[in-house]
Amino acid sequence: MEKHIDRARAGSRLLRLFGFGVLSIVFLLGVSLAWGFLTSVPRSPAQSAAAAEVLSERAPFSALSLRAKGAFVVDTSTGTILYTSAPDAQLPLASLTKVALALVAAEVVAPDTAITIPRDVPASSSTGKLPAGSRFRAGDLISWMLVGSSNDAAEILAQAIDDPLTSRYRDAPVGRAAVWRMNDLARALGLTHTYFLNPSGLDESPTQSGAYGSARDVAALFAYAVQTDLMLFADTSQDSVTITSLEGKAAMSFNTDKVLAEIPGLLMGKTGYTDLAGGNLAIAFDASPNHRIVAVVLGSTQEGRFEDMRAIASAARDAFSVAR
Repeated sequence: MEKHIDRARAGSRLLRLFGFGVLSIVFLLGVSLAWGFLTSVPRSPAQSAAAAEVLSERAPFSALSLRAKGAFVVDTSTGTILYTSAPDAQLPLASLTKVALALVAAEVVAPDTAITIPRDVPASSSTGKLPAGSRFRAGDLISWMLVGSSNDAAEILAQAIDDPLTSRYRDAPVGRAAVWRMNDLARALGLTHTYFLNPSGLDESPTQSGAYGSARDVAALFAYAVQTDLMLFADTSQDSVTITSLEGKAAMSFNTDKVLAEIPGLLMGKTGYTDLAGGNLAIAFDASPNHRIVAVVLGSTQEGRFEDMRAIASAARDAFSVAR
């Protein structure tokens, strides 16, 4: 009898040790994932301020003078903030909004999903017109929307993902599911200054923007995009994109970002411009093998946003060249 009891106790100890080992592994994995996300998306204002102070004396960034109303530059590889200017000011986002739309679309539609272009889509002077009635792959339509900053493509995509989103998210309202999920994602990422009113970022009226957010929030959104689905945004680093419908009709769109060729290591970028927003630009690039940078300027001018970003990219190259 005592032998059976001893065996039972021994078995119980083994189970407890096994359980402890499993919990330890789960805990370590959780810590690893959390650390990876936190270094990509700094969230604590106190920690962010401390990190900014570390580099406050670094000449390339201390000498920056930008036109933007808000700016935020962060090394997502370390979580170190390199430069800020009114980082939490809530400003119109314009077409930076389309990055959030692309992310939520990728949640519910596969890249090869066919999306039909409605016949009542008006021609766009800036991005060309997608052939009405033609079917394009969702991945191609997302690239077209991002590269050419097409508002029409954004509306088409939002309409196409409405049913899949309402099926997946019980609280998503029919007809507005894309915008609902974009705001839901913003809340999940802790973007406290960000909200969306439409899927494109186009001004709703002369006094109401289609989306608002801060430079810090946009940087966090871009860090999340690079970390979770960089291939979704790969074409934004190209001068143009050509997509072909399932019927064989080709459509070409040119990139609205004028600093592409001037930023080595560019991973993704998105422009934004409306009357209310002024000039916006956000990019992610590798300044060196161990320093991935996300830079955001909001509320600059149509041309000033590119000048601002040239200055930021130059400062980053100089800073990490000195560091090496």
